[in-house]
Amino acid sequence: MRLTGVGKRYESAGPPALDGVDLSVAAGEAVAVMGPSGSGKSTLLNLIAGLDRATDGRVEVAGTDLTGLSETALARFRRRHIGIVFQFFHLLDELTARDNVLLPARLTGMPRRAATARADELLDSLGIAGRANAYPARLSGGERQRVAVARALINRPPILLADEPTGAVDARAGDQITDLLRDLNEGGQTVVLVTHDAALAARCATRVVEVRDGHLREQVAA
Repeated sequence: MRLTGVGKRYESAGPPALDGVDLSVAAGEAVAVMGPSGSGKSTLLNLIAGLDRATDGRVEVAGTDLTGLSETALARFRRRHIGIVFQFFHLLDELTARDNVLLPARLTGMPRRAATARADELLDSLGIAGRANAYPARLSGGERQRVAVARALINRPPILLADEPTGAVDARAGDQITDLLRDLNEGGQTVVLVTHDAALAARCATRVVEVRDGHLREQVAA
């Protein structure tokens, strides 16, 4: 992905959320975006995902310029190229763990049998195959986050985005999610994660990008 001169304003009179950001991420990298609350790091992730639009500059992801795409085209692009793991899981309470994982695959038209096999494979690899028929309310925080990771990966997206993926789980579950992200990257998965946790960045990322007051301040080795 390549961001060139990217700016984002939410209010014409206020300071920009992002200002003149240039960032490139190569396939297979694991990049941690760090910075204090309100620095613009989540905005940066949302622009990469096509969940928000840049006010200025160019956002190119997986060979596609997101700037001029319609909302429908952006949704199609995300289904095929982007997997997103949110801090608070965003699982659907009325669906089982397996059916939550299946949802993105069904939206892309994957045949039911193939999608179910892929979902069960992911749940097994994440150590929660025995919880496939459980509803989110019956899962621990760590289990729910692993379901969210499986959902993000079911369509085999080239890019995995994670926004504070350990922020809503206990320390043990956080260690498990950290190990999982590291293993995924070592297997070739491109990962961009937003975090305020320096230990998570050090364990998961090959590069750290620091955002402060909407500016990309520095890039350092993890």
